[in-house]
This record gives sequence, C-alpha cells and structure tokens, in this order.
Amino acid sequence: MTTGTSHAHGPRMQFAKAAPEVYKAMVTLDAAARKGVDPTLAELVKVRASQLNHCAFCLDMHTKDARAAGESEERIYLLNAWEEAGNLYTEKEQAALALTEAVTVLTDGFVPDEVYEHAAKHFEERELAQLIALIFTINAWNRIGVTTRMAPGAYKPNM
Repeated sequence: MTTGTSHAHGPRMQFAKAAPEVYKAMVTLDAAARKGVDPTLAELVKVRASQLNHCAFCLDMHTKDARAAGESEERIYLLNAWEEAGNLYTEKEQAALALTEAVTVLTDGFVPDEVYEHAAKHFEERELAQLIALIFTINAWNRIGVTTRMAPGAYKPNM
C-alpha cells in the first residue's frame, strides 16, 4: 500500500445511496448542530475544519455557502492564516476557530483547557454545546467526503 500524495480523485462511491440511513441521520445531525449558531460563524468553522481535513468537496460547498451568507472574500481567503490575520476576525470568531482546530486535530488526544476556556468566555453553555456539535459534525462530513472522494465543483448554495 502506498501512502504518497498522488492519487486519482474520482469518486469511489455515492455514500447517500450506499448508506441511506446513515446519510439521512447525518443530514438530521447537521441541521440540529447548526441551530443557534450564527450562520456566518458556522460557515467559517466548516471551512476551517475542511481545510485541516483536506476535504475539497466540503471546501467548495462551504466557501460558496459563506459567500452566499455575506462573508467577504478577504476573510475566506485568509481563514487558513486566521491567527496572523486576527484583526479581520472578532475575538468570538477567533475562539471558535481555535476550538475548531483543537477538536479537529485532537493534538495529543485532547482539547487543551486554555482553548476550551477561551471559547467558554465567548459562548454561553448552550451555544458552546451547539458549536462543539457543529465542529464534530463537519469533521464527520469531511471524513465521508475524503474517504469516498466526493468531487468538488458542482455544488450550488440554496441561500
């Protein structure tokens, strides 16, 4: 088995057809996770997690959704370097992005206390719970997209 960076990018399967009950549950989970989270912040979180997970399909989808929600091109382009471009993102957004990175990467198997506590300062407990749900949901979608090699490009926002 080779683990190089070169591989064909054609879709491997249509996950929704192969596992319709799981797909339906994911759609329901996604809708539940978004409740109470600012739509623009939700898209920033989804784009950032998708960048970390190298999910081209989700990056295509959520950058388009972010634009449709009114997000600026500048903030989308600089999201990969949000810490250096911190003045473009609110403290609350920065806390959410730091939490997104910690939950997505799980460095050393946990989310650092300081990252969690910083997010807890900016989000009430219910909103923080929704944010955590949003983060683990986009990570699940990313894993479906990357594993099945969902093809980017055809997605159109519904907004």
